[in-house]
Amino acid sequence: MKYEIKKFKDGQVTAKIIENGNLDIKIRGNSYEDLFRAAAVKEAWDAENATNKSAVATLTIYCLIGQRSDRRFNKGESFDLKIIAQFINSMLFDKVSILHPHSPISLALIDNSEKISHFEYVEKVYNTIGNPVLVSPDAGAYKTTHEIAEALNADLVPSNKVRVEGAPVISIQGNVKNKECLIVDDLADGGRTFKFLAKALKDQGATKVFLYVTHGQFNYGFDELKETIDHIYCTNSYKDIDDKFVTQFKVI
Repeated sequence: MKYEIKKFKDGQVTAKIIENGNLDIKIRGNSYEDLFRAAAVKEAWDAENATNKSAVATLTIYCLIGQRSDRRFNKGESFDLKIIAQFINSMLFDKVSILHPHSPISLALIDNSEKISHFEYVEKVYNTIGNPVLVSPDAGAYKTTHEIAEALNADLVPSNKVRVEGAPVISIQGNVKNKECLIVDDLADGGRTFKFLAKALKDQGATKVFLYVTHGQFNYGFDELKETIDHIYCTNSYKDIDDKFVTQFKVI
């Protein structure tokens, strides 16, 4: 099918179906406007297919907005992912596919949802570097990274950040001396945690440290990261990046 979207000067978006058929929307999904544009298209499509019970509508989100707000962190605060999920559910898609969601909570809150694996991108990085040791940056990332390590038959070193007398201390649970390491995670906003993890790995003898994240936000740039990380790999799920320090895989 084909559709067009128009945006008015006041920010309103409106959609029009040009050629009808099954609906398959693919969006970055990292802004509220992305979701409203999808909702406008879906509403117009629903009107065109009110009597067509065989028509199917699918939505693919490559970087789900608010996915880290997967709980109510403090009393009196909004549960943002729940709000976003309710809006997506109101569109009544037959299937919603999400690339490497931050936690299973996203899939639990969004109806008819499924995870798109990031394995193929980690595999590309792993083969490009040449069999590095995989490093999970925290306890939350360990399960997913362990599954990837098993599939690649790769060595895995867990790490964790704990606070000792209020100061963050990184614990690395394995031998990385004279080895190249690849940190694997879902998302990098600023990346400061990865900077300190890379330093800790090199302090323990790692020769090089690379970083893979599916969703590369890097809202504070790369200057600090370049101090300890040798190269970054990510997809363009969040934005396109033009920097020799970064290798990006195209997903949208």
